[in-house]
Amino acid sequence: MHSTALTATAVDAPTEPAEGGRPVARPARRRTPRGALPYALVLPALAALCVGLGYPLARQLVLSFQDYGLAQQFGQPAPWVGLDNYRALVDDTYLWSLVLRSVLFCFFCAGVTMAVGVGIALLLRLMSTTVRLLVQTALLLAWAMPVLAVLTVWQWLFDSQYGVINWTLTRLGGDFAGHPWLLEPLSFFLVAAIVVVWMSVPFVAFTVYAGLTQVPEELLEAAEVDGADARSRLRHIILPVIRPVLLVVGLLQVIWDLRVFTQIYVLQKAGGVTADTNLLGTYIYRSGIGEGRFGTAAAVAVFMLVLTIVLTSPYVVRMLREEES
Repeated sequence: MHSTALTATAVDAPTEPAEGGRPVARPARRRTPRGALPYALVLPALAALCVGLGYPLARQLVLSFQDYGLAQQFGQPAPWVGLDNYRALVDDTYLWSLVLRSVLFCFFCAGVTMAVGVGIALLLRLMSTTVRLLVQTALLLAWAMPVLAVLTVWQWLFDSQYGVINWTLTRLGGDFAGHPWLLEPLSFFLVAAIVVVWMSVPFVAFTVYAGLTQVPEELLEAAEVDGADARSRLRHIILPVIRPVLLVVGLLQVIWDLRVFTQIYVLQKAGGVTADTNLLGTYIYRSGIGEGRFGTAAAVAVFMLVLTIVLTSPYVVRMLREEES
């Protein structure tokens, strides 16, 4: 037992040589446990997150099991209907058409946004410093513009009577004089997709370009010396290095484009047919705020949350695998 105490003293109190040659023991350092410190630091932010997001989510889930309408806003108790709201959604053929429409619109916008954003990011690497700063400034200004201001400009561009798009296409030989872009569902979603992509590309370009700055130039030069062309360097070096960035950005784009609301709602107000151009976001808003069917709107919102988890789970699984490897 005495030798154990000496060993502990030797470990906890290291010695250093003194001027006379005899070792002098330094005062022992008290070791503080660090296992709980990271959790204690994260706990306040986690509590704020649970209060800010957890309560609305729980309230919405409870609301989806109730028949909550305009009468309940004036104090009447909300009757409990159980799964009736969800059963009504299963039998609603219009809702399933909205789901298909929303998923197609989401993946189309996300795919085009990723392709254009990654292309711009790759071009930024090849530009001179002055040109790159000008392009980045233009992208930043486009990204920072308010959504309603952007939609006002795009409505003017696609106006059936005075729009620049119709005027330009007519001058090029097309029959687009007075063409109602927002009245036809297909052209309506084309305009909406252009607006959504235009507002999302700067984020993708900036994020991917930041990832491209981490690609080792020495590795690219060595591959070029070995005879690899630009396509091979992009496929076998650049894309594998920035794959984690692409996964995160792609995940965010799918989430954002699935719950798009403002662009669709404003374009509907500008002339779009509501029944033919609704997506899940606008349908939830019109069912709750517009028609007072808050229980149904809450059920659709919960269903939309589940749909988002299903669509994004492959991205999350792949991100976890990338992190483990």
